[in-house]
Amino acid sequence: MKKFKQIVCMVGAISLAGIYLCTLIFSIVDQTQAKSWLSASLYATIVIPVFLYAFLLITRQLDNRTKKDRPDSSE
Repeated sequence: MKKFKQIVCMVGAISLAGIYLCTLIFSIVDQTQAKSWLSASLYATIVIPVFLYAFLLITRQLDNRTKKDRPDSSE
C-alpha cells in the first residue's frame, strides 16, 4: 500500500508541474486564453492536493481497518 501511495502522490505532483508548464507556455503563445489557463492552474493548485489528502485519509482508514481485522499471531 505504501508503494501505491507514493505512486499516486508522484502522479499528483507531476500533473501539477505539467499544468504549470502548460499555463506558462500557452500564456506566452496565445495571450487571449492566458486568463482562463491561469484560472485553471489556480483551481488545480487547490483541488489536486485536496484530492490527494482525501486519498491519503481514506487509505489510512482502510489500513487501520484491515490491521484491526487481522488476527494477532501472538494469541
